[in-house]
Amino acid sequence: MSEPGPEPAGPAEAAAAAAMPPRRRLEFLAGRRAARRALRAVGLDCGEIPRSGRLPVFPPGRTASISHSTGIAVAVAGAPGRDLPLGCDLELRPLPREAARLVLREDEESLLPDAGLPPGADAGWSVTELFSAKESAWKALTVMTGEGREGPADSLRGLRVSPREDGEDGEDGLRVCLRADPARAVRVRVVRVGAGAFSYVIGRAGARG
Repeated sequence: MSEPGPEPAGPAEAAAAAAMPPRRRLEFLAGRRAARRALRAVGLDCGEIPRSGRLPVFPPGRTASISHSTGIAVAVAGAPGRDLPLGCDLELRPLPREAARLVLREDEESLLPDAGLPPGADAGWSVTELFSAKESAWKALTVMTGEGREGPADSLRGLRVSPREDGEDGEDGLRVCLRADPARAVRVRVVRVGAGAFSYVIGRAGARG
């Protein structure tokens, strides 16, 4: 967000940014700029990107997902003609294990590392990684309609995260579904970034028996 020229691309962006504290304003505008760059990378131009609540609202035919953390903004964009779920999340501030109760339910706690393991033992998923995976899925499973938002409950605990089954694409992957509708599920890849994580949705996940 320290790049020069962080200006709104239009009146709706300007109105949203004007009500924000200075740092939040820079993050917001950096995220919009990242989304326009991602869209250009797949051959699509995009002007201003207003918002509805937490969610960016893209013009018809444009889909992207935005995230930012500690002054860095990232975005992923959908190529024309590809009907794929889209979501990404960047978390560079690690969450303490005690935050698990805000993110996970009891049936997900087995994904966390054993509390008795020595520091640095590479087993299980950190709270930060699981939080990031759920954030990516929340964005991918949320749809804006003329009547408003359709998708998960506001709490990430309304989503269920589980390991992907053998044979599913990629490593370091998770499956995230709606608890209220388990057939609505996505595959999420998680990349560790220092003590933090970057996650992104790579496609829909099949139903499980």
